[in-house]
Amino acid sequence: MTGAGTVFVETAARLHFGVLDLRGALGRWFGGIGAASPEPTLLVSASRAESLAVEGADADRAGAFARAFLSHHRLAGGARVTIHRALPAHAGLGSGTQLALAVARALAELYGVETTAPGLARAVGRAQRSAIGTWTFAGGGLVVEGGRRADDDGVGPLIARLPFPPAWRCVVAVPRREPAISGADEAEALAKLPPPPDREVEQIAHLVLMGLLPALADGDLAAFGRALTAIQTTTGRWFAPVQGGAFAPGPSEDLVRRMAARGAPGVGQSSWGPAVYGIVEGRDRAAGLADEVRAALEPCGGGSVYEGPFRAEGARVWRS
Repeated sequence: MTGAGTVFVETAARLHFGVLDLRGALGRWFGGIGAASPEPTLLVSASRAESLAVEGADADRAGAFARAFLSHHRLAGGARVTIHRALPAHAGLGSGTQLALAVARALAELYGVETTAPGLARAVGRAQRSAIGTWTFAGGGLVVEGGRRADDDGVGPLIARLPFPPAWRCVVAVPRREPAISGADEAEALAKLPPPPDREVEQIAHLVLMGLLPALADGDLAAFGRALTAIQTTTGRWFAPVQGGAFAPGPSEDLVRRMAARGAPGVGQSSWGPAVYGIVEGRDRAAGLADEVRAALEPCGGGSVYEGPFRAEGARVWRS
């Protein structure tokens, strides 16, 4: 689809539920589980132009991604790119990857480039560690990705994608605090981490394969929540030497424990935080939990709270 007109791409923040392996003992690094957040969302548009012009929040980063995509595909033209709505940066919501993929997808539509979500990620240099954001951009539901091979810079393959029951709802809280580590700082922090014990890595794989996924397939939120909370607690310990605990100390840690105490079967922190989440069943329970989380955030400096069902689809693309 090429020609005149403006292409719009809307994509949601991603939630990272846990990492599978930091050792790479079987030849693959990282791997993980996650899903698209109900909110917030990012909105980008692009139209054909002789040169590249980018405006809106995160314009510098978006411009770098646009130049990378045009260069990767040897496209001589330009585009007028506008970021109408940005995601909170460095909050554990995958803002950089979603911005990169949205810009790349808009340009691919403009120039008639046939590609996939992994192809978009490779063109703009994303998914160097986690591929969760790439696969939530591509589609909805819970995703499991198999990690990157040590000898390859490709995107970790999609291993499983299962839909969430419509009644399951997610409350996402983003406390207002200093940005989490990212980029080069994140790479340096990961390099400092000791390898996790073999037994714990095996337990995570067992929890995902025989706990989390079957519970989701059965629509058993209690069992799903137990598996997710166990995964979060164990993998959180792997990152504790850098982040100061299984969860980021302060409001993030307090909200995780508060949501669990208020009956959320599944709770956790997305990536390095500060974003945290709780999963419950039913609109009323979710609305009540969201109200409690908002009240808890007020004395801690405030923040943003989002609530809704998990997404059944990936990024939306349309042309004006």
